[in-house]
This record gives sequence, C-alpha cells and structure tokens, in this order.
Amino acid sequence: MKYHTQGLAFPYFVAALALFLVQVLAGLLAGAIYVFPNFLSETAPFHIIRMIHTNALLVWLLLGYFGASYFLIPEESEREIHSPKLAWLQLGVFVFAALAAVGSYLSGVHEGREFLEQPFWVKILMVIAFVIFIYNITMTVLKGRKTVVSIVLLLGLWGAAIFFMFAFYNPDNLAVDKLYWWWVVHVWVEGVWELIMAAMLAFLLIKLTGVDREVIEKWLYVIVGFSLFSGLLGTGHHYYWIGAPEYWHWIGIIFSFLEVVPFFAMMLWAFYLVKKSGRNHPNKAAILWSLGCPVMAFVGAGLLGLMHSFPSINFYTHGTQLTAAHGHLAFYGAYVMLNLAFFTYALPALRKLQPFNQALNIWSFWLMNAAMIGITFALIFAGILQTHLQRVLEMGYMQVQSQIELFYWLRLGSGVFFIIGALLFIYSALGPAREKALSSSYAH
Repeated sequence: MKYHTQGLAFPYFVAALALFLVQVLAGLLAGAIYVFPNFLSETAPFHIIRMIHTNALLVWLLLGYFGASYFLIPEESEREIHSPKLAWLQLGVFVFAALAAVGSYLSGVHEGREFLEQPFWVKILMVIAFVIFIYNITMTVLKGRKTVVSIVLLLGLWGAAIFFMFAFYNPDNLAVDKLYWWWVVHVWVEGVWELIMAAMLAFLLIKLTGVDREVIEKWLYVIVGFSLFSGLLGTGHHYYWIGAPEYWHWIGIIFSFLEVVPFFAMMLWAFYLVKKSGRNHPNKAAILWSLGCPVMAFVGAGLLGLMHSFPSINFYTHGTQLTAAHGHLAFYGAYVMLNLAFFTYALPALRKLQPFNQALNIWSFWLMNAAMIGITFALIFAGILQTHLQRVLEMGYMQVQSQIELFYWLRLGSGVFFIIGALLFIYSALGPAREKALSSSYAH
C-alpha cells in the first residue's frame, strides 16, 4: 500500500465477506423451502428468509464498494483519506443498521416493499452512513489529484445515494408506488452501479495490466456514457403493465437494447487490455476474476435481461422463474464478481503478503461460476415451462409448481456447490498463507 489509510478497506472487506456468507446461506435455505415447503415455516417463513437473502446481498455489495473506494481513492487522489475516524464511524453505523434490519425481519417488522423492506429508522441510519461516506471521499478527491476513475466512481456513488431517497416515498396508489420504486431498484443496478463497476474495473485493469491510463480512460468515457444514457430510460421495461402510458413500451424496448452495449463494451475492454499488456502480473486470481466479471455480467445482465424485455414476450414471462434466472446471474456477474475481484487484488496488499492461496481462490472461481450457471439454467428451464403451462395453457399456479419441482431440486443442488465455493474463497482471502512478505514489485 502506498498510503496508510488504504488500510481502512480491510474491515469493510471482512464485514462484506461475513454478510456474503449470510446471503448465500439464506439463499440455500430459500431454495430448500421450494422443495420442502414446510421447512422453517413456523420459525422463519419463506418471505423472511428471502428478505434476508436479498437485503444481505445489497448491503455486502455496498460494503465492498465502500472498502474499494477507501482503497483506490488515496492512490488516485495521491493523498490520505480525509478522515479515518469518519470512515470507522460510517462502518459502525452501517453494520449496526444491517444487523438491526435482520433482527427486525426475524421479528416480523418490515415495510413489505421488495428490496426496500427496511424499517424507516433503519433507512435513516443507512442514509447517515452514506452521507458520512460521500462527504469523506468527496473531500479526499477535491483536495487531491482528479482522475477519470475517481470522478466516475464519485458520480456513481453520489447517484446511488441520491436515488436511494426514493425509498422513502411510499404512496398509497400501487401504480405510482411502482413507478418510483423502480427509481431505486432499477436505476441502482442498471444505472449508477454500472458507473461504480466501470470505475473499479478500470482501476483493477490499470494495476493488473500496466496499460497506459489514457487508453483505459477513453474506454471508460464510452462505457459511462452508454450506461447513463441507456440505464435511466431503460427503466421503461418495468413500466409495461403497471398502468403507465403505452409509449413506455417503445421506450422500454429501445433502451433495453442499448443497455446491453456497456456490458458488451466492458467485456471487450477487459480482454483487449489484458491481451495488449502482455504483462505477467503475479496475482493470476485477480486477473481471472476481472475477466470473468464482465463476461458473466454481459450474459446475465445483458443477454438474459434483453431476452424478456420485449413487451410481447414480457407479457407472458413477467414474474416467472425467468426473472429469477436473470436476477441471479446479473447480480452475480456484474457486482458479486466485481467485489470478489477487488478483494482478491487488494487483500494481499492489505495483509502485507504476496498474492496467496491462489490455487484455492481459482478453484473457488470455477466452482462458484459453475454453480451459478447451474442455478441459472435450472431457473431458465423452470421459467420456460412455467410460462407455457401457467400463462399459455392457463393451468393453476400450484399445479404448475408441481410440474417444475425437478428444476427446484437442481437449483438447490447447485446452491450447495456455490456455498462450498464461497467458503473456499473466504478461506483463500482471509485464511493463513505460506508467503510471508509483500515484494516491492507487487507493491508498486
């Protein structure tokens, strides 16, 4: 590490990995309930388990972004973080809010809005943590060197904070509620989070490939432009059936096409730069995660998302297991793999070690990717069959569920392998390592 305050990233990464484990365990329990419907029905019903699964995902991803920002902003700005004390305060507030949310869900206290179930006072705590964070990194960037990477990252983080404000708007009219609900849920993951993704990936590619910064920044401009341009109006593909005007059908499909472009560009960008550099970086696992991330994001967020964004198709597939297939691979490819790539790169430096336990890390990469592909295909086949039986042949919902039970078993089996991969990753990242010292070549 070049700057002492980069060490602030370490507790954020540890907290993120702890919640990552909670998330995947909750996901496995949710998958088990699909095949054993009465499992935990008295102590922790399915809707509570699902809340923990989805909310833990969002929180640990945010913790990863916060930690990554504290790691990369000092290098980009060429100065220490503005206030380390504020960074620790932010971590305490955010982790407390996350634990309080889980406790409230298990107690049956929640707002009931998907992904935004957090009680009002927990949302307030999250905003306080966000404001502390935004202030801390903005002051650091303003007082130091300004780079495209740091500015794009700031833009994405500011956007995430601003659009979260719509979580507090909860109108009685369901159509109006959904209109603005998507301004958080869609604009985060298909808009401003893409800017965070592009900035973090750009930083990793600069460090891992050694390619000239100007080349990487030119690509970054293109990706950011398409992400903002397509992501905001791409929200229209959620407005097809909620009572919004019919012109959203055209806006939704046109901008859904364009939303694929930044993911495709990121995939080309990563492979082009790695090939162009010819650099033999010692952290092979970080390179693997950095290349795998845009590939899986393109397939999950880009292609699978586009496939059921056409109004004529979405009319039948909306709310089926096809949506779940897209959601799982999109989140995993675009954002889970991004965080795991950054952890793999930064943790050796944070722990003052050579890139360590790489064989285990690489095994975890292939195991988690294979398991997620298994989960996705199981849900795709379940969704196709569900769409035909339920929406075309008009069979009853529970009758259809009995017909697709096999795919739920396949999803559950894949989930077991995913947890094994997740445990391997956590052990490889935080466990003991044979190598003792960080070489100067890797440090720089």
